[in-house]
Amino acid sequence: MDWFIELLRPGNMSLASTVLLYSFVIFAGIFLGKVKILGVSLGVTFVLFVGILLGHFGYAVEGNTLHFLREFGLILFIFSIGMQVGPGFFSSFKEGGIRMNMLAVTGIALNVVIMLSIYYLQGGADGATSITDMIGVMCGAITNTPALGAAQQTVLQVNSSAYDVSQQMSMGYAAAYPLGVVGIILTMILIKVIFKVNIDDEIKEVDDEKKDSTQAPAILTYKVTNELVSGLSMVKLHTLITCDYTCSRILKPDGKVVIPTAQDTIEIGDLCLIVCAKQDEEIFSRFIGQKVEMTWPMDKGPVVSRRIVVTQPNYNGVKLGALHLHETYELNVTRVNRAGMDLLASPNLRLQIGDRVTVVGKLDDIEHLARKLGNSMKRLNEPNLITMFIGIFLGIILGSLPIQFPGMSVPMKLGLAGGPLVVAILIGAYGHKFHLVTYTNSAANLLLREIGICLFLASVGIAAGKDFAATVFNFKGAMWVAYGFLITVIPLIVVGCIARGKFKMNYLSILGMMSGSYTDPPALAYANKVANNDAPAVAYSTVYPLTMFMRVIVAQVIVLCFL
Repeated sequence: MDWFIELLRPGNMSLASTVLLYSFVIFAGIFLGKVKILGVSLGVTFVLFVGILLGHFGYAVEGNTLHFLREFGLILFIFSIGMQVGPGFFSSFKEGGIRMNMLAVTGIALNVVIMLSIYYLQGGADGATSITDMIGVMCGAITNTPALGAAQQTVLQVNSSAYDVSQQMSMGYAAAYPLGVVGIILTMILIKVIFKVNIDDEIKEVDDEKKDSTQAPAILTYKVTNELVSGLSMVKLHTLITCDYTCSRILKPDGKVVIPTAQDTIEIGDLCLIVCAKQDEEIFSRFIGQKVEMTWPMDKGPVVSRRIVVTQPNYNGVKLGALHLHETYELNVTRVNRAGMDLLASPNLRLQIGDRVTVVGKLDDIEHLARKLGNSMKRLNEPNLITMFIGIFLGIILGSLPIQFPGMSVPMKLGLAGGPLVVAILIGAYGHKFHLVTYTNSAANLLLREIGICLFLASVGIAAGKDFAATVFNFKGAMWVAYGFLITVIPLIVVGCIARGKFKMNYLSILGMMSGSYTDPPALAYANKVANNDAPAVAYSTVYPLTMFMRVIVAQVIVLCFL
């Protein structure tokens, strides 16, 4: 029995005890994180508090081991986040996304302004709370763990012996985090009260916008009545009608269904199945003829419609037009579904692993194309570790590159957090152009991300636990909680009032924007419960990529400006 007692003894830093300690901290933290208080749970962040508790009672990890697990966990988490947000990072700046992202950036700027105001009001460098402690409090107030990791890493870059300073930041983070989550939700409720929002009216507005949306492709049937286009080939018709569209099938007056090739012609009386953007419907009415209601047979007869999943790496990044489906297979691609969104099948659209391509044609040709493109769900479930470790390799190199800015005492480095984040975003957005397989199924990405954040939080908690009670459970700690609450709610109130009062944004979208600007899943869960639709999730995903990037970079810049 002595061996068991020795294994569990506080201060035992053997390999077995270290693995046992991390396992307990992580599974206990995840379990307790599922407990809801007033409908709100802290989620995986509870791992930090379990780590602090055990660290307080004397459990510890050998310094180099703890440092490696903390940094490697942070790298895994950050890289997974970057790969997730990369595909939508640059597209999030289009149309309405610009306004949302600018509001989110305004919130980030206000967080920094309020944090610095509190810092100078309490005495600046001579005050009770140092700038690094304030940065830790701010990271907790905005519920952003990667920002904390980036700031700590930058502190150690500037002064490798400042390990105690780094741990002190963790305590500020832990003190401010719980009320940070609550503060976001309270602000959401406050905005609702201030503007007397009726949730049912907001839901109806979202539903009406969806009906009027012009993003999804329209699938329409037109009868050829215009004699001017009668006898024109598909090639000539495309020169006449220049918008992106696909003529999927033609039903001849004798009942024969044709998959049109480039040289096939349309004649008076033909029925053409057109896939186009909704805003282009009127063009086809003018050039071809009247729109008619018709249900096309999808799975019977000589012509069928099937979905093929792109899983063959050779076709990752290949343009749709390069497949020459008209000439080789007599097939038409009507649309491409990517991550749940239907895209118009234009010739310049580059395929990516995981795309679901809807094709129309003869069954034999479709099966031939399916074998060519892969169409294997099993292959999608295989992890693409090459891309991941190429990204981490390049990210570490980029993060170690010194960048000199005027006014900074030392060159800025993106670090082990910023470097992998930037590279992951670029790979997620453009990796397919270099034939890098960027597809990772959501379960694998989430697993990698959760393992990374759990290792990071457990390491931070265990290291900070020794001095946590003495530092936080006193007047100074109470002030940290108050500072954090102010940093949380004031920017949200200002941004929420601007969004609703000036820009008349939908309240449900404001909820998602608030959650995304603080990268806060518990707040998003609350918003989804209020909305009962995907409006908050859409707004969250619109601002999340830029917000995550800015939070990580801003935390590092503040450290470099003051140290």
